Amino acid sequence: MIRFAQPYFLILLLIPAAYLFFYYFKKSLRPAPLGYSDLRLFVNPRQTYKTLLYRGLPILKALAMILAVIAMARPQSTFGQREISTEGIDIMLVLDISGSMRAEDFKPDNRLTVSKNVIREFVKGRQGDRIGLVAFSRQAFTQCPLTTDYQLLLQFIDKVDFGMVEDGTAIGLALATAANRLISSDAKSKVIILLTDGANNAGQIDPLTAAKAVAALGIKVYTIGAGTEGLVDMPVMDPVFGKRYVRTQSDIDEDLLKQVAAMTGGQFFRAKNSSALKDIYDQISAMEKTKIEVKEYYEYNELYMGFLLWGLILFGVEFLFSATIFRGLP
Repeated sequence: MIRFAQPYFLILLLIPAAYLFFYYFKKSLRPAPLGYSDLRLFVNPRQTYKTLLYRGLPILKALAMILAVIAMARPQSTFGQREISTEGIDIMLVLDISGSMRAEDFKPDNRLTVSKNVIREFVKGRQGDRIGLVAFSRQAFTQCPLTTDYQLLLQFIDKVDFGMVEDGTAIGLALATAANRLISSDAKSKVIILLTDGANNAGQIDPLTAAKAVAALGIKVYTIGAGTEGLVDMPVMDPVFGKRYVRTQSDIDEDLLKQVAAMTGGQFFRAKNSSALKDIYDQISAMEKTKIEVKEYYEYNELYMGFLLWGLILFGVEFLFSATIFRGLP
């Protein structure tokens, strides 16, 4: 990498440019001090090397001036290294994959598909954090352990789908599974982001009991209730008529999700559409910022001597030719 320590000297490059302009263009406007034959009368006038060299002397002088100006600007080569230190956050994403997530109130798709897309963008926006994924319905399982390999995590997110385990909503078990992944973490901040669209109806662990244990471990939980209020369109497969929709009541337990968040120092959010869900993950991402410190060390090597030396050489050559070979007329 090349830089100039005194770049303001580069403005002097206008001098050789002006010199060439006035020499070649203004010279033709001045009357000749001495008359001579017009070589244009000849079809192909032969030009000796001496004539060509004489006409190139101004260019030689201009190049010497350019090199001198560059030397004055002090070009330097830089060699550097960066030290990056982070205080990362360990985040477990907990995603409900129960049958109710098939509801299509989050246009243009169902709740699960939209949630996966939003979570993908959340992951892409993080830097330096370890992130893992727990999926749950009647059972909870670790789809991806804590990792900084976001490409691998995104692949695991893509593979999450309905029917991976028996249907149900085990919120307490999901919290316990995520917390178990964070027990051995030595991160400064440990976070669980739980998204569900239902009420706890499965699992042997009560959500509030799990929340107490999570709080004791110093883990913060953000809870998200996904889905519109009232009746929603739920697709079902009819063996005779194929895919059709039935109206189903949303059963999000907001009070429970609020208590879980409050007990752990987190916050509850309600997402009634896809844009609101994206805004929620953006808010959480902004609240849970990773501290990144970057230190840069650079070493500079001066290069001006080479430019100055070549400039002096060209000045010398131009002076030598002007004082000897071209001392008279060409």
